[in-house]
Amino acid sequence: QWVYNILEKKAEADRIVHENPDPSNGFVLVPDLKWNQNQLDDLYLIALVHRRHIKSLRDLTAEHLPLLRNVLQEGKEAIVKRFGVPGSQLRVYLHYQPSYHHLHVHFTALGYDAPGSSVERAHLLADVIDNLAVDPLYYQKRALTFPLRADEPLFKKFQEAGKV
Repeated sequence: QWVYNILEKKAEADRIVHENPDPSNGFVLVPDLKWNQNQLDDLYLIALVHRRHIKSLRDLTAEHLPLLRNVLQEGKEAIVKRFGVPGSQLRVYLHYQPSYHHLHVHFTALGYDAPGSSVERAHLLADVIDNLAVDPLYYQKRALTFPLRADEPLFKKFQEAGKV
């Protein structure tokens, strides 16, 4: 609901850094709650796409390339304009598994070791775009590994199934 409240401007409207209102290829860019916005060393923003049916990386196909390219380009442009941080100094990625199931893209300062920015969980947006350009169904076909904490319900299901 938090995501929808932001997209509908019922919450955090004053925190929006950039918005493209296009229902197909648009998004809202907001500072992540983990970032206090006082320094750029730990810059952290989230792009929330307007399309509600895209839950995660697994849902993406070549049909979503215009959206993904738009998020990458406009997100970088908005960040350099507002904060003076060039795209070459940003890490732009998606999580798999995501912490919530509405497609969102993380923009962090390259030098910041943000939670979940490691290779086990983060998929660089530029790589996602390239993969979908080569194979339109890349993320429906590919096995994706991801870490699980021992206290997560999904980990317990894997244990019960004898897969751990």
